Amino acid sequence: MGRFSDKRILITGGTNGMGLVGARRIIAEGGMVLLTGMNKERLASAKLEFQDKAAVIENDAAQPTATALAEAVASVGPLDGLWLNAAFATLGSPEELDASEFDRMMATNVRGPMLQLAALSPHLVAGASIVVTSSSSTYEGAAATGLYAATKGAVIAMARSWATALAPRGIRVNTLVPGPIETNFRSFLPEEARKGFESFVVDQVPLGRVGTPEEAAAVALFLLSSDSSYVTGSQYAVDGGLIMQ
Repeated sequence: MGRFSDKRILITGGTNGMGLVGARRIIAEGGMVLLTGMNKERLASAKLEFQDKAAVIENDAAQPTATALAEAVASVGPLDGLWLNAAFATLGSPEELDASEFDRMMATNVRGPMLQLAALSPHLVAGASIVVTSSSSTYEGAAATGLYAATKGAVIAMARSWATALAPRGIRVNTLVPGPIETNFRSFLPEEARKGFESFVVDQVPLGRVGTPEEAAAVALFLLSSDSSYVTGSQYAVDGGLIMQ
């Protein structure tokens, strides 16, 4: 019997990185997962890997409603856990920002989880756990991450309010704050720029290295499990000491 025996957990952005690693561990610990993603190759790969142990759903967090996602969940059954993990980032100076980029990132990183929580709330069982992925970028003050950091700061504020709003149902809400993690999250950058950015961040990490998706997922799963039954409204940094929080 594992921590997630007979539990059903939805992970948005769950077809790669820490979300995918988390899904594997939940299944290994007896649970069933629902995963969302947009990349067709990753969706197909997840379906092939998990077979009947997961429901793999093509879903764009930036859509103006989350009705389709709620309908997909309803067809499977109520949720014991929800990990709102889908997001993306671009880098640039304040002068490079335009309204289109602002709207696109806000739609995915802020409006997405807000509307997903609203639509999925009726499908959460009493005592369920919600984890929201933020980022250490919120605290770093890096020159090129202003918009992304703003979206991830908004996520923290949202999660704190949700923790209060959902407490009467025994539903806990906590925030995962990853630092530099070995995923393809910055793959949009040219190789040289990516290495330069990661080096800049890693030079500030007391543990002197980037983290692994397994290390980040382990903390998320602690928060999703009953091991954290008296934890809500909290932020858990997985960042090698970068922000010392």
